[in-house]
Amino acid sequence: MRVVVQRSKQASVKVEGEVVGRIKRGLVLLVGITHEDTEQDARYLAEKLAGLRIFEDDDGKMNLSVREVEGQVLSISQFTLYGDVRKGKRPNFMAAARPEQAEPLYERFNGLLREQGLVVETGRFGAMMDVELVNWGPVTLVVDSK
Repeated sequence: MRVVVQRSKQASVKVEGEVVGRIKRGLVLLVGITHEDTEQDARYLAEKLAGLRIFEDDDGKMNLSVREVEGQVLSISQFTLYGDVRKGKRPNFMAAARPEQAEPLYERFNGLLREQGLVVETGRFGAMMDVELVNWGPVTLVVDSK
C-alpha cells in the first residue's frame, strides 16, 4: 500500500457536486493499493499514520500526531498512485489492485484508523471525486507499507 499524506487545515471531497466527506484540521490520505497488499499492510500503515508526528508542538517542532492534536482524517482511494509512466506517455495501471480486491482492503484500512481512535471521513470508492484542501505547511509525505 502507498499513501500520500498531506497535513491539512481543512479538506473536503465531493461526488457529483455533493460533499461526501469533510474535515477540519488533520490529514488527507490518498490511498493506493497493489496486488500483493494484505491486511498486514493496512494495519502497519494505520498504526504508522495515527502516530506520525507532523504537527507542531508549542515550540514549533513537528512533534505531535494527528491523535494528539485531536485532528481528523479524510481518506481517499487513489488507484493512480500505482501508475507506471516509465514507458510511453500514458500511465499503465497494471500494478494497481482490481476493485474487488482493493475496495475491501481500503475499507479495512479506514476501520483500522478508526480503531486507532481517529475520526475518519472518506470519499466514494471508484467515483470521480473533487478533493479540496488547504495543505498546511505545506507538509506532504509518501508512506509505503513495503
